Amino acid sequence: MTMGTGGPVASFSVWDYVVFVGTVLGAAGIGLFQAIRGRKNNSSGEFLLGGRQMTAVPVAMSLTASFMSGITVIGTPAEAYRFGADYWIFAISYAIMSIITAEIFVPLFYRLGITSTYEYLEMRFNKLIRVIGTSMYITQTALYTGMVIYAPALALNQITGMNLWGVLVATGVVCILYCTLGGLKAVIWTDVFQMVIMLAGFVAVIARGAVIQGGLGKIWDDCYQGGRLSAFDFDPDPLKRHTFWTIVVGGSVMWVSIYSINQSQVQRYISCKTLTQAKLSLYGNIIGLWLTVSLAVFSGLTMYSIYKDCDPFTNGDVGAVDQLLPYLVMDILAAYPGVPGLFVSAAYSGTLSTVSSSINALVAVTVEDFVRPVWKNLTEKQVSWINMGLSIFFGFLCIGMAAIASLMGSILQAALSIFGMISGPLLGLYVLGMFWRTANSTGGLTGLIVGLVITLWVGIGAQIYPPLADKTNPLPISVAGCNRTQDLNYTTLAPWTGAVTLTPLNLISRALADSWYSLSYLYFCLLGSLVTVIVGLVVSAITGGCKQENLRLDLFVRRRDLFCAGCGKDSEALDSEINEKAGSELKNGSNNAGFKDSQFNIVDKDVEKVTKM
Repeated sequence: MTMGTGGPVASFSVWDYVVFVGTVLGAAGIGLFQAIRGRKNNSSGEFLLGGRQMTAVPVAMSLTASFMSGITVIGTPAEAYRFGADYWIFAISYAIMSIITAEIFVPLFYRLGITSTYEYLEMRFNKLIRVIGTSMYITQTALYTGMVIYAPALALNQITGMNLWGVLVATGVVCILYCTLGGLKAVIWTDVFQMVIMLAGFVAVIARGAVIQGGLGKIWDDCYQGGRLSAFDFDPDPLKRHTFWTIVVGGSVMWVSIYSINQSQVQRYISCKTLTQAKLSLYGNIIGLWLTVSLAVFSGLTMYSIYKDCDPFTNGDVGAVDQLLPYLVMDILAAYPGVPGLFVSAAYSGTLSTVSSSINALVAVTVEDFVRPVWKNLTEKQVSWINMGLSIFFGFLCIGMAAIASLMGSILQAALSIFGMISGPLLGLYVLGMFWRTANSTGGLTGLIVGLVITLWVGIGAQIYPPLADKTNPLPISVAGCNRTQDLNYTTLAPWTGAVTLTPLNLISRALADSWYSLSYLYFCLLGSLVTVIVGLVVSAITGGCKQENLRLDLFVRRRDLFCAGCGKDSEALDSEINEKAGSELKNGSNNAGFKDSQFNIVDKDVEKVTKM
């Protein structure tokens, strides 16, 4: 068979299985090594936060790998193949996200010394809001992790012939193994290993594609001729799926919600031994994200160059667009025993890193938000056993959630939509609490509920009534060069065009589908955040605002947090001293605003002295 002309492809060889199994065993071996190495220290802090002794480089790679999952390995190249290189604009969003997270959220969370991100919600608002926030996170993470397990397993099952449920269960068991035994250190060092494997898989695809097509210049020219390089669309229309503005504005806010308040990510950078290391891990993470998205997008462009005259999906060679890259790998790399196994390992490694991250984070929030508040006298040994038991429970729960993931569409868009719908209102709640001292618990809770209802409405509506093609802008494909076209696949999901009988109800549904439900999925998070903040401020004002004397000063973002890499322990000592002074003055009846404002000035001046020393 000539490459790029359709038809069946080769299957896995013995050496492919050897490479694949070796990679999985290597990942599990890292977990076992960390378990044996740290067996003398079985504290909960060691298990959940790596003893807060991690450094910037491995944490930066882990931050990248944990959300560069199998969905990214398989979904991003398919995205570039179908819609062009505009997905690369996310590189700008990644930089904006890293700066905001490092300079606003990291100093706050690191200063508070929290284990669960949602501890902050109880400190700033109340216990109920903390429980709701934790529950939203658990629901979101379980759904997302099910999708992470299911989507790559489905693609690999149909391309390599591996048993679907065998792959699903094996994924969960391996992740459970090293999460249960090794804790966060095992997860971080395994992520480093898997990050290298993922990047190597992309490089193998691009290198072989360049050889087949006659160089990278030929790939670039093919993509230019096919309209795949027209990335910068400055149309401000919020209904268009991907434009410069939806990606830079909406995408930045969405990624801020993933990195700044998502337990899976926060747990990593607060495991660093200093605030400086925590910030550096996020800035180093930018490089990892840029490298990963660039290689993933160029893999998709390489795939278009090879299949520009014979689209495997339309030709019926694959059953879903998310199987395109695995099909390409078996088409162009099967002549090199072990190399297809490396790519499958890359997709599978992405899945392992995300699932292990999710399990460890779910254990952390459950222990801190539900177990410790109820059973306050648990010994470290008892907590360690609870940690391991919960790792097993959440591992199998995520495997079970994979069935729900099968009901959703494009895995990349569906995954990001889940974060937008649930993380958006949560991000708005944190912003409300961190920047507005007048916001109270009633306003925060009302804003969170209204924001969640709005984002679920538009998100679920978009799943039921997909937007029209003029909003999604799929690029043209061809089957003119295929060897066979008798089994053409035209089973793609057709856009909803409204009911035939135009009753008043149908007219409303059609109007919603063509406008509200067509809102770019990248704006879900921004919408949820804005609604939560606005409703929260309005309701707080109506209900009398917040009682200032009950607030700790270290619960708010301050000027000295920004680009202050050397504040360290002296900053924490000042926080404690200032809070004690504030409490003493308040007890003596001093409630004037001038005193409270002076606290910020004192801290800023003192820190200036500290940083000059």
